[in-house]
Amino acid sequence: MNVGIVCPYSWDVPGGVKQHIDDLAQALMAQGHQVSVIAPAEEDADLPPYVTGTGRAVPVPYNGSVARMSFGFLSAARVRRWIREGGFDVLHIHEPLVPSLGVLACWAAKGPIVATFHASFNRSRAIAIAEPMLRSALEKLSGRIAVSDAARKSLVEQFGGDSVLIPNGVTVSRYTEAEPLPGWGPDGRTLGFLGRMDEPRKGLPVLLEALEQVPDAKLLVAGPGEVKIPKSIRDRVTLLGMVSEQDKIRAYHSVDVFVAPNTGGESFGIVLAEAMSAGATVLASDIPAFRRVLGDGQAGALFPNGDAAALAREARALLSDPARRAKLADEALLAVRKYDWSTVARDVVRVYETVTAAAGQVEEDTVA
Repeated sequence: MNVGIVCPYSWDVPGGVKQHIDDLAQALMAQGHQVSVIAPAEEDADLPPYVTGTGRAVPVPYNGSVARMSFGFLSAARVRRWIREGGFDVLHIHEPLVPSLGVLACWAAKGPIVATFHASFNRSRAIAIAEPMLRSALEKLSGRIAVSDAARKSLVEQFGGDSVLIPNGVTVSRYTEAEPLPGWGPDGRTLGFLGRMDEPRKGLPVLLEALEQVPDAKLLVAGPGEVKIPKSIRDRVTLLGMVSEQDKIRAYHSVDVFVAPNTGGESFGIVLAEAMSAGATVLASDIPAFRRVLGDGQAGALFPNGDAAALAREARALLSDPARRAKLADEALLAVRKYDWSTVARDVVRVYETVTAAAGQVEEDTVA
């Protein structure tokens, strides 16, 4: 099958949706499918051979974060040319509600079109204003995929219709073996965090407040952004900044407990799946997406969302109980298998097969 995949966010900036698309593309190619991806990217970006860039993206506040998107005449022209020359059996658009390439591709194409909805969201003034434009794009869709119950619920409540639930994937084998970072390693007192430090919903301030109540612990933080570390714990916090994919995996293997204190806006929790694949013990806020991935606490410990004191209590308990940490890590390795891309990609292909059975190839819509 010849699959065209549309990424709304800049390919040269790390992000969960971009990583999802890259992993899906590679999994599909491993299963014998032909794949082409189009995404915003700097003109001189070093792109894989299967990725077509549409030029520089601009930072736009979206869903509590800042995403780099592309929307304009140049991007639209490049999307149309890509569709016209692609000969795709199916077009797979990610986040078609985001004002970026996905909307442009919906307008520019006709035929079998599948969309994946990653984010959960509340109705906002911006969405209300953009609703006519978004509906004109959604009407083109032949099939819908949601990566979580939260994303599916948001879609149904705001725009009606339904979707197939297919969770995010993780390439489990990529994370299972790695050496700890130099000078680090599980030692019974190391906590870890991965995410944008300056993005409130990632929850780092909650974790820093909790660390003051775990006096014997140290914290390893990986991710972009800046954060003010209280003087009282400054000597126990190490900031790595943005790390490579390889060092990210090594970071998971460098800690005793990986902490995900996210306060909301998460539809799945890919960092949890990655940490679980690495054999880390996970401690996470009890937001719905995280509860689901961790099996309501069977594959990782949970604490009440936003409660620094509860996080500290659970962290102290885990650090002092290596047997419990080992049991949770073992359960996590079993639980994460259902999210491996070898399984997830096959489920996605079934959706492709359903929408292509009743339609021809994807073509440029010259009327739109």
